[in-house]
Amino acid sequence: MAESPAPLYQREGAYIPRIAAVHDLCGYGKCSLGVAIPVLSAAGCDVCPVPTGLFSSHTAFPGWYMHDTTEILDDYLSAWSKIDVQIDAVYSGFLGAPEQVDTIRRLYATYPGALRMVDPVMADYGKVYPTYTPELCAAMADLAHQADILTPNLTEAAIILGEEWHGTDISEAEAARMIEGLMALGAKNVVLKGIKREGESVVHNYVAGIDYDLAEVSNEYVPYSLHGTGDVYASCLLAGIMAGRNLVESADFAGSFVHDAMLVSAQQPHFRDRGVSFEPLLGQVCQLLG
Repeated sequence: MAESPAPLYQREGAYIPRIAAVHDLCGYGKCSLGVAIPVLSAAGCDVCPVPTGLFSSHTAFPGWYMHDTTEILDDYLSAWSKIDVQIDAVYSGFLGAPEQVDTIRRLYATYPGALRMVDPVMADYGKVYPTYTPELCAAMADLAHQADILTPNLTEAAIILGEEWHGTDISEAEAARMIEGLMALGAKNVVLKGIKREGESVVHNYVAGIDYDLAEVSNEYVPYSLHGTGDVYASCLLAGIMAGRNLVESADFAGSFVHDAMLVSAQQPHFRDRGVSFEPLLGQVCQLLG
């Protein structure tokens, strides 16, 4: 392996890369496209949304409404093909139905040179999200095999590997084993998130890939959870990649940004409900461009 691996995307001059962001749009409770669009725009990217669902709010609120957009996506992308839309990266997150995996594969086929980042948004802390059926989980796991960059938390990694979730207290050796298993299924580079060991005050994330030896990036543990932090992390990771940073640098930036955004969030009223407040920190994303 190379001692100093090259970035996964080479930024060239004044060119603005274009990203197809395949994710849901949530009206209240910041997450998904509501995070991806501002974060990646701050990194100097042109974000082209492909909405997989419309939500009134995130699903931690009672009485949320979801509109599944599966039926419109073929026509949506066919309209793109008529105006010669060019795409440099395909970033997928939350999916509304198993058939939407075919939509992403269509993007892969149309743009074979585009970087493929899969954030397999489907579960956390051992629990599958309420809109995810076993069929959708299986489809998401299958999509993960095609990722250039795969960013699962421990629960999602266990689902993809067909294993039991054993909590967040795992060793580095176990993290390495899981990453090796995900790469054996086809993922080229993996960022495994959310290792929290008993008695420690840090969160560990592990990075490895075809040109990357196993590396750890860690941050201070913040003792509360907020909806949308995974979307912020993945979007910041891709922001770093599209700005020309390597995978480890991008993972380190993403972890630090989420940590700082959680501290900002705690200063807001009803912060546990409204989602992670990242807006005052977007200048840090702009600085990735140097």
